[in-house]
Amino acid sequence: MTAITSTYADFERLREQAVALRREGLSRRQIRDRLHVDNNDILNRLLEGEPPPDWTKRPNAKDDLREKARELRLKGLTYDQIQLELGCSKSSISLWVRDLPKPPKRTREQASLIAKRGWEATMQRREVERQRTRHTATQEIGAMSDRELFLLGVGLYWSEGSKTKPHRPQERMTFINSDPHMLKVFLAWLKLLGVGRDRLRYAVHIHETANVSAAERFWADVAGVDVADLSKTTLKKHNPKTNRKNVGDGYHGCLTVRILQSAELYRRVEGWWYGIVGAALKSDARNRT
Repeated sequence: MTAITSTYADFERLREQAVALRREGLSRRQIRDRLHVDNNDILNRLLEGEPPPDWTKRPNAKDDLREKARELRLKGLTYDQIQLELGCSKSSISLWVRDLPKPPKRTREQASLIAKRGWEATMQRREVERQRTRHTATQEIGAMSDRELFLLGVGLYWSEGSKTKPHRPQERMTFINSDPHMLKVFLAWLKLLGVGRDRLRYAVHIHETANVSAAERFWADVAGVDVADLSKTTLKKHNPKTNRKNVGDGYHGCLTVRILQSAELYRRVEGWWYGIVGAALKSDARNRT
């Protein structure tokens, strides 16, 4: 124990006075000045066990959060769950509730639910930002000229359409895709090239377990034709070992668009594509110099 100087030799009597003053509502500084105690260590010992009066406590914005955190902990909530409820840090929660008993260990399902809830707000913010960026980018395109549609269509076909191969030297144009917007752009491109509707043949490709009739109606509407104008639908056999993701009302399979008498057009598309490649490379070379 720290030695008490002669000034504070009658420690017990001094403590009685200090406790009495504390219970009257005096602060540490008021007690120190009243009793002329300049040593903080001795002052601490004089007031040991005596709580400070309420008026000396500084207001703390987190006092309410602390009480709520302790209530939730007593109800069996984990740090993660309390954080989700109150929006405060785990380090603060730990300081507030570490003296309370731990809740039972949570199950895997409970942990998964907590993690999911924790991401919901973040995912909502990301979706809002994604939609905002998408809208801004859409507005940047504006009106499209015939030449721009022409170049877009050439690149679209050469990336998604059928092409002749060394082992299959056939020059016929076939385009298949599951994106209805891409199909509509392709059909608009064909119209720009003067390809008549009478030269187009449509066929649906879809999994046999899907709603085939609904898919046929969907693609007929995209192509702007009657369901009766579609060729026979191709059904993909079901494989029980496959865990398919394309299911539900949003799954429509693919639409194939075949162009009759398209050998000459195919050769021109091929030439157009390599013309685009050459022009792009020349532009890139100029930009590098």
